[in-house]
Order: sequence, then C-alpha cells, then structure tokens
Amino acid sequence: MSRPLLDETALFDLEVRLLLEAVYRRYQHDFRDYAVTSVRRRMRHAMAHFGCDHLGELQHLLLSDAGRFRQALQFFTVQVSEMFRDPAYFCTLREQVVPVLRTYPSLKVWVAGCSSGEEAWSMAVLLAEEELLERSLIYATDINPAALEVAEAGIYPRERMAAFSRSYHAAGGRRSLSDWYTAAYDGARFDAALKRHMVFADHSLATDSVFSEVHLVSCRNVLIYFNRELQDRAIGLFRESLVPRGYLGLGSRETLQFGRHAEAFEASVSAERIYRRRT
Repeated sequence: MSRPLLDETALFDLEVRLLLEAVYRRYQHDFRDYAVTSVRRRMRHAMAHFGCDHLGELQHLLLSDAGRFRQALQFFTVQVSEMFRDPAYFCTLREQVVPVLRTYPSLKVWVAGCSSGEEAWSMAVLLAEEELLERSLIYATDINPAALEVAEAGIYPRERMAAFSRSYHAAGGRRSLSDWYTAAYDGARFDAALKRHMVFADHSLATDSVFSEVHLVSCRNVLIYFNRELQDRAIGLFRESLVPRGYLGLGSRETLQFGRHAEAFEASVSAERIYRRRT
C-alpha cells in the first residue's frame, strides 16, 4: 500500500530541515533546533528577498555564495531590539539586583543574543549610573556578524532617540539619555567611555561553550525562537557560566518552568523573569 503524499506545509517543513542541515554542514551555523513555525515564516521572507520561487533555489544560492549567506543571516535570526525595552525589567535590576552586584569587587555581565546592541548599551548606561561600570565587563554576543558590527559601532538613527529616552526614564534613568551619546547628522553615537567596558563577540547558544564567572546573564526574547531541546542547552550554558547566586534575566514570554534546569534556579522576581542560580 502506498504512503500518503505530504501536504504542502509538511513538504515545505521537510525542505526547511534539509536546508538547515546543509547550512550547518557548510557554515557550522546551527539553526536545526529553532522553532519550526518561526523558521518557516522567515524562510518564506528570505525567498521573497532573494527572488527565489522554491526553497531548493534558496538553498543552492546560500550554499554556493558565502556572501549571500551572510546577508541571509538577518532572516535566520530575529533582529528586533530597543534600548531599555520593557522598562520594568531594568527598574527591577536597579532596585533589587544592583544592590547585590555592589558586593562583588568586579563584575561580569553577559548579554546573550544582543542583536544590534541596544540592550548591551542600556546595560552599560545603567551600570555607569549605578557607579559599577568601572569594575564591570559586559560581554555582548550574537551569531549575526552584521548585527554585531552595528552593536559595536554604537550608532543608532536619531529618530529612535525619543522612544529610547522615554523608555530610559521609565526604567529609572536619573539623567538625560543624551548625556550618554553625541548626536551628529542623522545618527547618535554612544560614549566611548561606555564601550571600554564592553566586548562584542560572535557566539552561538546552539554550538559554543560558556563564559566563566558571570554575575548576570541577560538573554531576553531569544529562547522563544528555540525548541525545548535548544532552550535547555542555552539555559545549561547560563547555569554553568553564572557564579553561585548569580542572576539570569529572561524575556516576558520566557520561563524556566518545566525545563531541564528549572530546579537549578529560584525565582527572584518572577513577574520580571529574573531568576537566581541556587548554590
């Protein structure tokens, strides 16, 4: 008896899995455990962008041209970021996490999946205002080289500054956000004094290893694009990276509940998804 043919969506998902496997073998970028519904949608956007009628055509293009694959990373990863996004999260960091961070002689902060860097710069501003930046090192990591270039430059369109400023003040900012950047032409460049305490690096939560002795990991709105297995791997990296009693901040739609490492953390402020590693 013949087997039933796959419907259109199932066939497309199979082609997506083959594409992701090929990308991993060709470029060592591992998207195989990203949430299938999200990847499906993004691959359709990539096909439209590159003018491909079929996913096989897109696969051939990306595998044969490394430059095109670099361009396509914007579709494999979600590049949505804002300064002081979810202000209540940063308020909670100021009020409940910073007092504990003050007790350490030096600090390491890891902003994982930093995209174009807005959260990393927000973290630098917060630590500077709390007089902790001078003894801090912020690791800002992502797998998208183009996004990391934007993040490291620290230059953003001037028209975004008004919204950033509103979020900054809602997050407990004590000055004017403009004190931390220089506006020129259509851009706003953040202060080099902040950048001296920041390291921007290519890092994959799917394939790479841990940072050591980190006091705060902030990885927000990244895990929602992973399947359960990859979520567990990422949380395991954070668990190994954190010092005992170190903090982990997640996005508002993310949780440690039901995950493999749930028992390794206690909820510090559950409404803001800030957890603390158990000893």
